[in-house]
Amino acid sequence: MKLLQVQVPDFRVLKDVDIKFDRRFVPNIFPLGSLNGGGKSTLLQLVFVLLHCCTNPERKVFIKNLLHGFTLNDDSSDRVLAIIKVWDGEKEVEIKFLVCHNTYIETYIENIIKQNNVEIKFPSYNRNYIDENSIKNLLFPDQNNKDSKLYQYLYSQYLPLEHIIYICPYFSGVGVGENHLLCKIGDNLDINKAEAWLDEISNKIFLAAPITQVFLFTSQKSRSLLFQQNSERDYDLDLKSSKLKLPGFFTYDFAPVDLLIKVFTSARDEDFRTAIETEGKYGKRYEELLAELSLLLANKKVNISTDFSKITFKLDTNNENIELYPEDLSHGELKRLSIYLWIKYSKIKNAIVLMDEIEIGFHPDWQYEIIRDLEEWSSSNQYILATHSYQLCRALTPAHVREIEPKLIKSDNNIPL
Repeated sequence: MKLLQVQVPDFRVLKDVDIKFDRRFVPNIFPLGSLNGGGKSTLLQLVFVLLHCCTNPERKVFIKNLLHGFTLNDDSSDRVLAIIKVWDGEKEVEIKFLVCHNTYIETYIENIIKQNNVEIKFPSYNRNYIDENSIKNLLFPDQNNKDSKLYQYLYSQYLPLEHIIYICPYFSGVGVGENHLLCKIGDNLDINKAEAWLDEISNKIFLAAPITQVFLFTSQKSRSLLFQQNSERDYDLDLKSSKLKLPGFFTYDFAPVDLLIKVFTSARDEDFRTAIETEGKYGKRYEELLAELSLLLANKKVNISTDFSKITFKLDTNNENIELYPEDLSHGELKRLSIYLWIKYSKIKNAIVLMDEIEIGFHPDWQYEIIRDLEEWSSSNQYILATHSYQLCRALTPAHVREIEPKLIKSDNNIPL
């Protein structure tokens, strides 16, 4: 799975964004740069939420949170939010996300119905529909109920005729009416298979970001409380809840102890399954894991308690073993370890991985080396890295680097972008 192009005409700070990613580049890693405030994080979050949440009913609340404040222009009944092109391994498919008013959908469906010689009128037009016997049980008396069976029936029956999938309604703000998010799929994809295709995409896109980032897909209320004095702050709880509901979402936590324990437990169980399958010959996954982590942490070795409840580290210096605890490791060590575990042992493969500010906490050498690390840990993925690091960009050719306005300031001491 590869992201080929992202176009965002006008969303929050993003203006006239049009970025292409060549799927043939090796490695398929693209730094995305701009000055602070350019919208790199916003862009990654927008792409992630649209693709990860659009077909899952339980995740659509995150789309509604993200679109809070996004209104239509005064003279228009619809507005393009984003156009995303994806390579699925066989073909390029364009996905256009647009928002609209009720009247846009009603007029659209009425035109489709007329073209198909089906006479159905809408309640908001204050007319009686003709074919009463066929759909009399589909209409609710409440004309303002846009979630009625009739409307859902019309959305599902007629919008797909124009390669459109209805995503969800949302309110853009206080005192503003209800808007709707639609998704128009490219004609080269069978519309009857479109939702299953989008489901597959949703399982193949991931977002990793600093835990200190403000995430636009959390509730607007919890975000606003972050910047108010003497008020209850429930943003952390909201963020934790989001992480539970979004399997593709990961934050660079300072102490990935729980993740480490899960990895060791998984390796142990895998070796035990091998023993069952081979009638007593245990596998080597646990042993391999210890060796890989020792290489990752250089002169430190990982130890886990016999009951798999506690992680410590051994520092080998001058032939003396010094016991260390997770809090004794540096920020950079813990972050590199957590990214490695997330990618390698969550089995993220053939996926689109969006990573925000991956270089924070890394020595310049590690900023340079993280490109090699990502390629080594899972080379089948496409990585798009929002970054300020020239060292990271230096590890790739200038052709790999993408920028959005305001662009990074170039100097003789930095790699030309």
